[in-house]
Amino acid sequence: MELITTQKTELTTTLKVEKLIGAFIADQDVKQSSKRLYKRTLKQYFNYVEKTALQLDNITRANILNYKDSLLDSGMSSLTVGSYLTVVRKFYEWTEANKIYPNVAKGIKTPTRKQQFKKQPLQPLQARALLKHLKTTNKRDLAIVNLLLRTGLRTIEVVRANIEDITFKGNQRVLLVHGKGRDEKDAFVILTDKAYKPIESYLEERGRTNIKEPLFTSTSNNNKGGRLSTRTISYIAKEALKAIGLDSKSFTAHSLRHTTAVNILRAGGSLEMAQFTLRHTNPATTQIYTSTLNEERRLQNSGEALIDKIF
Repeated sequence: MELITTQKTELTTTLKVEKLIGAFIADQDVKQSSKRLYKRTLKQYFNYVEKTALQLDNITRANILNYKDSLLDSGMSSLTVGSYLTVVRKFYEWTEANKIYPNVAKGIKTPTRKQQFKKQPLQPLQARALLKHLKTTNKRDLAIVNLLLRTGLRTIEVVRANIEDITFKGNQRVLLVHGKGRDEKDAFVILTDKAYKPIESYLEERGRTNIKEPLFTSTSNNNKGGRLSTRTISYIAKEALKAIGLDSKSFTAHSLRHTTAVNILRAGGSLEMAQFTLRHTNPATTQIYTSTLNEERRLQNSGEALIDKIF
């Protein structure tokens, strides 16, 4: 901080930016992964500043609004633009608190987005077709996709799972979960018989194992027996979806998580039940799933079709 304030006029613009970003990152009480994200995001912002020949000491609120427009014009989703702006707002809150620059990003709004998910959930018949197809492939892939469909786990949560994480709470079999943004395995999903049996069959086929080993392992020559990557799990899900005719950007591994939530609601479950299953911190996130059901009802019971029955 002292280096920034005392030598501010002596630094070149590039060095000044590097020092600013470094000092800002060092002051953030977040995980290393978040710090890396902040650094990438701010470098993108300062590239824009350099490209548009803005002076660091004279950046205004209007310049930040123009930056926001440039991100939207580049084709980024409103969600991505919002994440970029969040970091810029944090940065200028920090510069104001440290008497470096005023907070010119204060009050800059995140772009609004339609309250629904871009990834489409599977209909029950499609979920059955997916599992039927996987039964013809291999036990590991069936166990993974079946687990994703029935528990709503994220791919990273499947990657992190070890054999020892299958345990019991009371008389219920559960899988302990190292969730998104968490430091330890302090959450769980319930393994019903339909969720557990394919895993059990896969582990039996795998043979002698150590409970400390990953729940699902690689079969590739360069990583045999090692932990899978999220990319591999996404590939497994995508290839299976393509095999049953769901070959579009709307259907990915993340669609399986959406399928879990929507099917809970379809079956008469409450929003709270879906929230607990998916482990959403904010119930508003779960609320978005109701838009899928509303869209389904709109398609099935349209006013346009009623008019056609009249004339």
